[in-house]
Amino acid sequence: MTTLNHQFRLARRPVGLPQRSDFDYAATPLQAPAEGKVQVQVAYVSIDPAMRGWVSDSEDLYDVPMAIGDVMRAVAVGRVTASAHPRFAVGDSVAGILGVEEYTIVPGDNLRKIDPALAPLPAFLNALGMPGITAYFGLLEAGQPQAGETVVVSGAAGAVGSLVGQIAKIKGARVIGIAGGADKCRMLTEELGFDAAIDYKREDVAAALRQHAPKGVDVFFDNVGGAVLDAVLLRLAVGARIVICGAISQYNNVGAMTGPANYLQLVVKRATMRGILVRDFAPRALEAATVMGGWLASGQLKAREDVVVGLEHFPETFQRLFDGSHNGKLMLQVAP
Repeated sequence: MTTLNHQFRLARRPVGLPQRSDFDYAATPLQAPAEGKVQVQVAYVSIDPAMRGWVSDSEDLYDVPMAIGDVMRAVAVGRVTASAHPRFAVGDSVAGILGVEEYTIVPGDNLRKIDPALAPLPAFLNALGMPGITAYFGLLEAGQPQAGETVVVSGAAGAVGSLVGQIAKIKGARVIGIAGGADKCRMLTEELGFDAAIDYKREDVAAALRQHAPKGVDVFFDNVGGAVLDAVLLRLAVGARIVICGAISQYNNVGAMTGPANYLQLVVKRATMRGILVRDFAPRALEAATVMGGWLASGQLKAREDVVVGLEHFPETFQRLFDGSHNGKLMLQVAP
């Protein structure tokens, strides 16, 4: 009997917020892997802002856009079910760029083994995966926070932002998170140890920053862009460092992205603004995972996950990335 592989394919380029109609839900016969490739049963799919760029046709992005008809690209973890690669055996747990589907066949050289005895599989899409690597190196190498400095994080309740704030606390900084909604702000201060939280949906961000950062912001880790970035630019301390990780407020714009209007504050405050890509730190991923794993084990670091069960729910789960309804690392469970 032929095994069918259910998958989501890109049907058209989304305009604005991605819709279910932008994707085709298809079923194709499962194939055996060719030489050098591995068949992986997908267990968990990471739902990331980068996916919005992959389905665009912009030439200004840092990754090659998907073609119409391609299986939706995704960072994922799973288990090897067939292998034609010498480094992988049936039963191995792996992580890599897979797809929003039940089974993926990929070159073995594009996969890395992970050990489920060290942590549950979802952790390798969170603190021990791309968000953890991004937070660790983005903050410590690009932001370079010092003990006693004030660190502000936008998108602070998200996967990367929540880790950034906790790492800054571990390093002795004072941390202010910007998030949407009272529940998220309460989580930041009561569960994750942030010193203060600003609800951008209900508060004037600029006024709140004047209150919580009276001496200015030394490090700003930005995941949001737009008006939030502009508000923080007006509160910079001399010598401030701004880390640009993302600009999720801009990704679904139908027109051009809105850039920072207050950028001249970089001159006034002799500040720097630096963009980061996680791929630049990929060769050192083990370094970050080792340290982050130690912090998790000791209880110094907490990693929240928001898991939606069922491959068929991908389009709606993808939308949740942009409406602020998720709490922590958003992912889709495809198989147990």
